[in-house]
Amino acid sequence: MARHEAVEQGNRGVSPPAGDHAPRRPTRHRWGRWLSAAFAIAVVALLAWAAHQVDWNEVGDALRQLPVGVLAAGGALCLVSHLIYSGYDLIGKHWARHAVPARRVMLITFISYAFNLNLGALVGGVAMRLRLYAREGLKHPVPAQILALSMASNWLGYGLLAGGLFLFGWLAPPADWGIGAAALRWLGALMWAVVLGYLALCAFSPRREFTLRGHDFFVPSLRIALMQLLIASANWLTIGAVLWVLLQQGVDYGHTLAVLLVAAVAGVIAHVPAGLGVLEGVFVAFLGPALGNGQVLAALIAYRALYYLAPLGVAAIAYFVLEAKARR
Repeated sequence: MARHEAVEQGNRGVSPPAGDHAPRRPTRHRWGRWLSAAFAIAVVALLAWAAHQVDWNEVGDALRQLPVGVLAAGGALCLVSHLIYSGYDLIGKHWARHAVPARRVMLITFISYAFNLNLGALVGGVAMRLRLYAREGLKHPVPAQILALSMASNWLGYGLLAGGLFLFGWLAPPADWGIGAAALRWLGALMWAVVLGYLALCAFSPRREFTLRGHDFFVPSLRIALMQLLIASANWLTIGAVLWVLLQQGVDYGHTLAVLLVAAVAGVIAHVPAGLGVLEGVFVAFLGPALGNGQVLAALIAYRALYYLAPLGVAAIAYFVLEAKARR
């Protein structure tokens, strides 16, 4: 789809049916209400499931092990990270020039991210985001294009940072992992090649839209690509700082960030909601010998409480407030 078409669709609300379709409006309205209720019930069920998975006594014990100053600093950095991520979809707003206010865009992104962290990408990153944008009147394919830009931003920043850390030897894999330092350097070089290739495509591509297997794709400008790279890198760096603070600076920041980036991609490969067990396994394997498994696990439990669970509670309230307002 050409950009001007996306802009037109982004600025238009949902047009009311006319002519022969007018009598169907009540039926569509009823179906919409039923689907809204079903989605809300599903959200409540998923929240209950997520709460049931948490060992709240373990969370409390881990939080009590850490100094108040460490928790406060970690919590502040969590807030900064969520604010940065909430700006991801502002890039999509800049590209599509839709009429949804920036504050609402950031709220939608925050809600989706919190659900994504705890319940998986399909629920939070995709379903929640698309639904909330549909509530704002954005028509297909604009929400999907915004989502695609956001996802690309996240992994561009990841590739830049992980590629550099792996390429320059910030991380030595455990002996039993089956991957050596040389292979990790090659992986880092490949990541940088992908990032540079994307930037080159955005800078020099003569075509900005193309179709592949029936799906429409677009190539953003170099300016937008650089914005993606900047905001996503800032977010990953901030998340790394959260963990570094909660680990009480027991290892250097670069090493902590490198382990986080390995854990992030391991969680994606494992397809485990919230990366449960994967994050812990990676951090214990890399940092346990230096810091002790107890300190590492206490920091990770505190991290999940501050970065995952607390924002999910706020996001759930915000979501139901938006749903209630939409029903008025």
